[in-house]
Amino acid sequence: MVFSASHSVFIICRDAAGIAGNIFAFGLFLSPIHTYRRIIRNRSTEEFSGLPYIYALLNCLICVWYGSPLVSSDNILIMTVNSAGAVFQLVYIALFIIYAEKSKKVRMLGLLLAVFGLCAIIVFGSLQMTDLVMRRLIVGLLSCVSLISMFASPLFIINLVIRTKSVEFMPFYLSLSTFLMSTSFFLYGIFNYDLFIYVPNGIGTILGIVQLALYFYYKDSSKEDSREPLIVPYP
Repeated sequence: MVFSASHSVFIICRDAAGIAGNIFAFGLFLSPIHTYRRIIRNRSTEEFSGLPYIYALLNCLICVWYGSPLVSSDNILIMTVNSAGAVFQLVYIALFIIYAEKSKKVRMLGLLLAVFGLCAIIVFGSLQMTDLVMRRLIVGLLSCVSLISMFASPLFIINLVIRTKSVEFMPFYLSLSTFLMSTSFFLYGIFNYDLFIYVPNGIGTILGIVQLALYFYYKDSSKEDSREPLIVPYP
């Protein structure tokens, strides 16, 4: 009876953390809107790069597959948040292609097809594994590596903040959203006993703390309005 009650509490805590992570993730999904308002207004992608959105889409699609019932039956909230993230990235990529010059259009379309092709290979290959434990292990490792590399992307921004002593390129609410989302999914992974979730999000939590600490340390040095960075992590 005690074990059953304890297990129920863990499930409630897990689901609460996952739902919170889904909510906080929207702060990250919406972060490029400032950039795209400028692109649409100027009808040009200027010097902005579309690569971060391509990579974010690949990350989301891999994590969607890991969270699907065909790979892991207890990670539905991972599938939902990354499904939403994939939709946002597709919209951003579509807008980028619309307003990019011809050479960039061709490149982005090629990269988009490459992402879909790679994901199809991952899905088809993993489905050939009849051992469900091995399937979850392989796809989990891929999603973990993808998430860690995505969470490592703010290191460039952190280095820029320290070098310039300015938080111009590291908006507070984006850093806060990163920290809250990473912490939520770190707890979700802990409660779900899933190291493929709590390890990368634990790293994301640490990086989020570093970003917030730097923000409060250097915020008085920033005189200009913040701009949204182009690289955004997803769970």
